[in-house]
Amino acid sequence: MWREALLAQKVLAGATKGYRHHPQLDRFRQSRSPARAIANYLWSVADEAKERGYHFDVSKIAAPRGMLAIPVTKGQLAYELTHLKQKLCQRDPEHLRLISRREPVRVNSVFKAEEGPIEPWERTARDGARTHAKVSRTRAGSRNG
Repeated sequence: MWREALLAQKVLAGATKGYRHHPQLDRFRQSRSPARAIANYLWSVADEAKERGYHFDVSKIAAPRGMLAIPVTKGQLAYELTHLKQKLCQRDPEHLRLISRREPVRVNSVFKAEEGPIEPWERTARDGARTHAKVSRTRAGSRNG
């Protein structure tokens, strides 16, 4: 999660050409300040890592801590939880049991849950691996998290 978020930070800053079209980046791009949004997420990942006994080099985070919340729909959260559980069923059944005991799962403090369906940028099994819906400029502009 840390390395992927650091890469997303580079993409949002225009510092790399790879990974630019990953649908999860739209989550941050929809914010009024994508750089601050990804930085806030990175700070939350670093904080959780520290609680678990890991040390991440926070000097790699491009912006100071902030209070910018990123909206996420409850439909998207449900989809991502289902996706995670499917992966854990194969990769780590014990971790799946732990997550299942803790429901409802807490949302990262960077995200603000709101009513709504799965995000249009999400790639689902119905869409196929390479296609996903595009967020219109109007909709992206209305979600200024």
